[in-house]
Amino acid sequence: QVQLVESGGGLVQPGGSLRLSCVVSGGTFRSYAMGWFRQAPGKERTFVSSISYSGNSTYYADSVKGRFTISRDNAKNTVYLQMDSLEPEDTAVYYCAAELFWGVVTSNQEAYAYWGQGTQVTVSS
Repeated sequence: QVQLVESGGGLVQPGGSLRLSCVVSGGTFRSYAMGWFRQAPGKERTFVSSISYSGNSTYYADSVKGRFTISRDNAKNTVYLQMDSLEPEDTAVYYCAAELFWGVVTSNQEAYAYWGQGTQVTVSS
C-alpha cells in the first residue's frame, strides 16, 4: 500500500515562504509522477503543480507560476513544494498525490491514485 505524508505547512505572513514535503512509502517512488493540489475553504480542490518521475519535467498552475517550485529527491522518496511570495489567496489545505502508471506531468486529479492527508497553509498578517 502506497502512503503519502505531507509536512511543512503553517502560518506565514504575506510575502513569506514555506517549503512543503511529502514522503512516499510502500511503493516505487522513482517511477511515479507526483502532484500537489490545494483546497481552499468552501472551494473545490485544484491543481498546483506536477513533476515527472525523473524530475525533468514540471508543470504549474498559472496562479503559482514563478512563485512556487516543485522538486523531488528520489533517494529520499520525497517531493517538495517551495512556495515563495505567498499571498492570502494561497491559503488552503495542500495535498500531495502519486500518479502510478504514466510517470508524466498532469493536472488531472483522476490520474492520481494515492493522496496524502493534507497540510494546512495559512497566509495572513
